[in-house]
Amino acid sequence: MNTTTRIKLSTMMFLEFFIWGAWFVTLGTFLKFNFSDPEGSIVGAIFSTQSWGAIIAPFIIGLIADRYFNAERILGVLHLVGAFLMYQMYQSSDIGIFYTYVLSYMILYMPTLALVNSVAFNQMKDPEKEFANIRVWGTIGWILAGLAISFAFHWDTAEAISQGMLKNTFLLAGIAALILGIFSFTLPATPPKVSDEKIKIGDIIGLDALKLLKDKNFAIFFIASILICIPLAFYYQNANLFLTEAGLENPTGKMAIGQISEALFLLLIPVFFSRFGFKKTILVGMLAWAVRYVLFAYGNGNDLSFMLIIGIALHGICYDFFFVSGQIYTNSKAGEKYKSAAQGLITLATYGVGMLIGFAVAGWITDNYKTLEGGVNWEMVWIIPAGIALAVFILFALLFNDKNKTEEISSAA
Repeated sequence: MNTTTRIKLSTMMFLEFFIWGAWFVTLGTFLKFNFSDPEGSIVGAIFSTQSWGAIIAPFIIGLIADRYFNAERILGVLHLVGAFLMYQMYQSSDIGIFYTYVLSYMILYMPTLALVNSVAFNQMKDPEKEFANIRVWGTIGWILAGLAISFAFHWDTAEAISQGMLKNTFLLAGIAALILGIFSFTLPATPPKVSDEKIKIGDIIGLDALKLLKDKNFAIFFIASILICIPLAFYYQNANLFLTEAGLENPTGKMAIGQISEALFLLLIPVFFSRFGFKKTILVGMLAWAVRYVLFAYGNGNDLSFMLIIGIALHGICYDFFFVSGQIYTNSKAGEKYKSAAQGLITLATYGVGMLIGFAVAGWITDNYKTLEGGVNWEMVWIIPAGIALAVFILFALLFNDKNKTEEISSAA
């Protein structure tokens, strides 16, 4: 890969995740203060648009992108339309109309996550060695979006939030989407996969991998993956609003610590796999979810702010040790024939079904623990997902046993 191509792909990844980080992190806070504190069920429905996007995305990729058009051109068109929708969200004053725009946007955005990977992989001779160096720019993009909101624009201060300034995050994301939309047409050509085979819906959503569920241990892992997404949804939906109301200064910028942690702990996964195996590694990830929510439940933005910072920093262990480890485990169980189908099935189960359930539960719990003064009993809102994560941890520890695969998985890492 030449230097020009590397710079183009890195810029693509940077903008792709800058766009997401620019508006999604502060969405919960924006909804409360710009739409007069809507019910938790409504907030959950808006966040669940991510899940609907994840469910629909494979069909857009499988039925259109992989068969008829260059990936970089579809990427450009989707982001240009996305920029328009972002501007509509920026202007929206009715939450029902806002929901329609967010749903439309997520249906268009989620497929782009696969498209940027396709464009990048198509230029690589050795993806296993080259991809990480390109993908890391996506993490940097997400981090810089959070830092910009807090430290450059100061949109998440108490005064700015009360003035409705968080709506500017959609304008920021929209400008970035416009730039990426135009820039995409300069990316290396990524033609569709030429195939005369009749396309099957089962191939698109990974149904061929369902036979892996006959393996007791994989079935337990599959169910655990869905269940652990319930606590994950609480974080996405409530963390920024909670940190804001807890009095933590520059909450959006400080949440970027989670992404920095994610990048660092990614490097430790091979070490954990080789030394402790899959089961212990994933159990550490599950336990970290419970610990971080206990820290959130009893911390505050003043003398106990260190508990909140530690809770944010645990994101690397929470995410990498479960989800990334799970991807490696899935590859090792599926083998070459069902590798793609298995990854598609796990993605559908977690970001689709699991998160959909999670956002609904998070919204319901938030509604049930609102105080008479109009606030939220955050201690209970965090203790409940901590309990769910701990329950999943215990069940997985008792039921999962895959000692025979330890060496194989370690080598896969």
